[in-house]
Amino acid sequence: MQWLLLVCLCAFSNIFLIFKRCPSNTEPQNLTHFSEFFLLELSEDTDVQPILLGLFLSMYLVTVLGNLLIILAVSSDSHLHTPMYFFLSTLSLSDIGFISTTVPKMIVDILTHSRVISYVGCLTQMSLFLIFGSVDDLILAVMAYDRYVAICHPLHYPVIMNPRLCGFLVVMSFLLSLLESQLHNLIVLQFTHIKDVEISNFFCDPSQLLNLDCSETFTKNIVLCFAGAIFGFLPISGILFSYCKIVSSILRVPSSDGKYKAFSTCGSHLSVVCLFYGTGLGVYLSSGVSVSPRKGAVASVVYTVVTPMLNPFIYSLRNRDIKRGMWRALRKAI
Repeated sequence: MQWLLLVCLCAFSNIFLIFKRCPSNTEPQNLTHFSEFFLLELSEDTDVQPILLGLFLSMYLVTVLGNLLIILAVSSDSHLHTPMYFFLSTLSLSDIGFISTTVPKMIVDILTHSRVISYVGCLTQMSLFLIFGSVDDLILAVMAYDRYVAICHPLHYPVIMNPRLCGFLVVMSFLLSLLESQLHNLIVLQFTHIKDVEISNFFCDPSQLLNLDCSETFTKNIVLCFAGAIFGFLPISGILFSYCKIVSSILRVPSSDGKYKAFSTCGSHLSVVCLFYGTGLGVYLSSGVSVSPRKGAVASVVYTVVTPMLNPFIYSLRNRDIKRGMWRALRKAI
């Protein structure tokens, strides 16, 4: 489940995990004896749990409402029927799925004081996390390419970014994300012995789940390296290449107003990219040096909950067209 993260960073961390073995003092357990896993609680303090419940419920509602408003604004306003806003609405839809994969389960666990998740439920949560996190990852790369064409080849933009290509890019993003999810599922389904049934996170994090495996197979290594290349190296390389070309093109604009106008069209996307990859990288670097699983789980909240919540604010506050589209959609709804 992902990302995201995120999911490409999950894939990079998974490549590191393939070199891990079961500790010599750990007795591998037969997976067939277990039908459930145990998730990590963010806090064992009963006085803190109602606060966490209200916090995560409010953040979840804000995220879903904000992204739904973006989707409604783009779909209802003909002025926003452009490739950039089409990709933005796809990103919003993916963010809703991304946060809905983890937060509702966590809210139910707080209400029921339970840490248990079934084996099938864990695989399902991991799959959805990977799908939506990977879609976020790939759509951000597609949006970077869209901004590159708009700024570096403005005269050819309507021809290059035609509806057929835009639809193809979105469909391929979903199909590749589904493929990555199923590859991880195949790896987990091949587990025969695991270290423990305790998952050191509040959801079935792919990196945590794969780390429970004691086996070492060539197929597993190849699959994880493939996932790391497709969802880690390629999107990041595409984004860096696009923005290198964009910056080079902007610097050649003679007037300062022209430079500001050109850069403003990709400012929101650049902010989301930095937030997405920055938080994900920070989480996985901190988890590598942190000895406390609970601290790592709290850090995971940043990219699984906070990042999807901030995306609508970033795009709406920095984009007049989106704000106007939202007001029109709200007036029609009222």
